[in-house]
Amino acid sequence: MSPNEDEIRQAGKRLDAHVRDIVTWHFDPKTGCLFWLERAKSLGFDPRKEVQGFDDLKKFGLFEDEWLRGGPVRRWVPKALANKPIYVFETGGTTGIPKTRINIDDFRTDYEMFSETLPDQYFPKRSNWLMLGPSGPRRLRLAVEHLCQYRGGICFCVDLDPRWVVKLIKKGWMEHLNAYKDHVIEQALTVLKAGHDIKCLFTTPKLLESLANALEKQGSSIKETGITGIFSGGTEFTPQFTRFAVEELLQGVYMTPTYGNTLMGLACSKPVSAEDGYKITYYAPQPRAVVQVVDFDNPDKLIDYGRTGRVMLTTLTKEFFMPRFLERDEGEREAPYERFPWDGVSGVRPFHGFAATTTVGVY
Repeated sequence: MSPNEDEIRQAGKRLDAHVRDIVTWHFDPKTGCLFWLERAKSLGFDPRKEVQGFDDLKKFGLFEDEWLRGGPVRRWVPKALANKPIYVFETGGTTGIPKTRINIDDFRTDYEMFSETLPDQYFPKRSNWLMLGPSGPRRLRLAVEHLCQYRGGICFCVDLDPRWVVKLIKKGWMEHLNAYKDHVIEQALTVLKAGHDIKCLFTTPKLLESLANALEKQGSSIKETGITGIFSGGTEFTPQFTRFAVEELLQGVYMTPTYGNTLMGLACSKPVSAEDGYKITYYAPQPRAVVQVVDFDNPDKLIDYGRTGRVMLTTLTKEFFMPRFLERDEGEREAPYERFPWDGVSGVRPFHGFAATTTVGVY
């Protein structure tokens, strides 16, 4: 169901007010971070006066990928938060210096908001979870663990290094790749058989399929392990995979797709159904983050609903301000949804300008 015009308008007003608060915070010499306070000197305008709403963020131009590569990382820590315990999470880094983002409580806030979208019927409170996905310097492990703890459970984790997987693929070492995948799945099977009463699972599409296949070889299934709810995500999450999972792997186990990353947080999907061709449409956690689908040649221009463009992300929290960052993804612009009265994106996949040189779907 679509929201009415007043609901969409009110969401826009809330976003504009939030933008004013976040810009004031990051450009106030008492609270802001060194990066933005230094950059303000060369902007040619005073953001605290001239940025009165979301559209005014165009004055900043585009956020550069390279600004997040390399240190000192403390230049991103707002002065008002400097004495808090600081996390740093990485994204990328398969080749060259990874992008880094500081975190204090954002990852907790993002996943607590996401928790409110999970149906208790399939993700029972106080249930234990298995986190079967990339670990190491990524925020995902801590975030899923916090989600589990927030809902009253205990989280079991496996160890997975996607950078090693990428190297194996690039070298063509498929025997090693399969051995490493088997190693990861073996860890998951060991936990699931250990009597820990795990009912909820985070994993990625490829690992979900591998886990289901491994269980089938043992005469079991995902449903027979006792799992009732699966939270999954990644660019490999397609309508085709969703149909396959529902029809072949899950036997009625509930699964919700998500689109998230270290820079944004977590975008939820509206309910996925066979009637809608298993189409997956994501909505960012506005006003903390905004996803737009823009023209490939002109990022200042939104494309029409249903048309294909590049994903542009804006992150707006007191910990991290990132206006107008062109993601490495493309997709179709989708209309607001009842629960999320702002634009969404469907068909998320690697941006065609990078696709030929990007290794994706490694886990």
